[in-house]
Amino acid sequence: MAVEPANLPEGIFSLLDTDLYKLTMQCCILKFFPDVSVTYGFTNRTPDKKLNRAAFKWLQAQVDKLENMAVSSDELNFLKHTCPYLNAQYLHFLSTFRLKPSKQLNLSFKPTNDTGSDSDYGDFHIHTEGLWLDTILYEIPLLALVSEAYFKFVETDWNHAGQVEKAYQKGRSLLEGGCIFSEFGSRRRRDYHTQDLVLEGLRRAADEAEKSGWKGKLTGTSNVHFAMKHQLPPIGTVAHEWFMGVAAITNNYENANEIGLEYWTATFGAGVLSIALTDTFGTPTFLKAFRKQIPNTTTAIKPLNQAPYDGGSEPRKTYAEVFTGVRQDSGDPLEFIRVMREFYDEEGIKEKKVIVFSDSLNLDLCFKYKAAAEKEGFQPTFGVGTFLTNDFVEESTGNKSVPLNIVIKIASASGRHAVKISDNMGKNTGDQATVDHVKQRLGYTEKSWAGGDEKTRWGSGGQPATGGGV
Repeated sequence: MAVEPANLPEGIFSLLDTDLYKLTMQCCILKFFPDVSVTYGFTNRTPDKKLNRAAFKWLQAQVDKLENMAVSSDELNFLKHTCPYLNAQYLHFLSTFRLKPSKQLNLSFKPTNDTGSDSDYGDFHIHTEGLWLDTILYEIPLLALVSEAYFKFVETDWNHAGQVEKAYQKGRSLLEGGCIFSEFGSRRRRDYHTQDLVLEGLRRAADEAEKSGWKGKLTGTSNVHFAMKHQLPPIGTVAHEWFMGVAAITNNYENANEIGLEYWTATFGAGVLSIALTDTFGTPTFLKAFRKQIPNTTTAIKPLNQAPYDGGSEPRKTYAEVFTGVRQDSGDPLEFIRVMREFYDEEGIKEKKVIVFSDSLNLDLCFKYKAAAEKEGFQPTFGVGTFLTNDFVEESTGNKSVPLNIVIKIASASGRHAVKISDNMGKNTGDQATVDHVKQRLGYTEKSWAGGDEKTRWGSGGQPATGGGV
């Protein structure tokens, strides 16, 4: 193991040690889908990085501890005052909410060569099953725990030294360069302590930026627990999971984006939590829904197997008009900027819109996308994740210590496969036959991007560590 002080925190300490969009989606699910059953699947996109038995035992023990967690009164007060869009019904639900990993999770370990030793390596799997309402909060802590287990027991040639300073320097560079950004690194952080150190460094940079009058801004963190701890705004809106679930439940892929948008605005109000995620079934399909008019607030939601309401005589604004902007999470960001400029121009929308970039960012990419987005009249912002919370070198070699590329995605809802198609085929997720069927239904055009190799997303072993790269 890495040589560290014995009293370092490990594991998960709070139900709010998760990304904000998990809470906002759970709020929607409570309103519209409280009785829907789902499953989730775990994928290791870096399959050469395996756990050993010792790591798996630790992981299982940490997962078992999740059963005892509850949201505290202080945490509820924080949500009430900081996140007014979370309604009273949801906060009451959350006050009594408990995870039940003994009933909802199944972790398995299959050693490659079983000697019975803790040093045996093998593949590991995580299966989640239960009501969507009850299981949606597993993804972030499970991914964080897997990463922590791996770097605690398998690749241990590293330590936390210099993490505050490294985060400070990155934050300072972004802020001096005029970037508006948030920390998005919960899912693939090296461990809890690392994310804590990173936010300490970013806060230091943000304080300096404010005193110095730099144009950049640290807008917050996606992690609700750390937002409370470091007195930052929690940042986030929605994940692919929302549209994937809606599509599977309704089996209405042609209208799934529109149905998802309607339910979202019916929960929070038009213009609230209004950064749209475009690429669940490909951005072109999403934009067909984005240009639709938002139904009147008095309109009852239609049955799930029907397209959303499209009647009424009063002029109504479109989703594209009301939403603050969009988030880019797959495919070529420069092409995305071009597509969105063309879309807004066709819609006659003159207001400056936001593009949030959140796909595997580093300093160089942030500055590149900032310049390109501003040139086309957008306000760029950035959700920077793994580059901040899992950027380490091997002590013995000085080479990069490469993060795991791991994901947990909703796999089924209401007994139907849930899939994601994305703007880059490397990020397609779910049952292949269903993926192919949905592509055919939507007239999807296959896309690939040279920068989208998921196996080497943050570099590969043996590479020297670099300052601004992956």
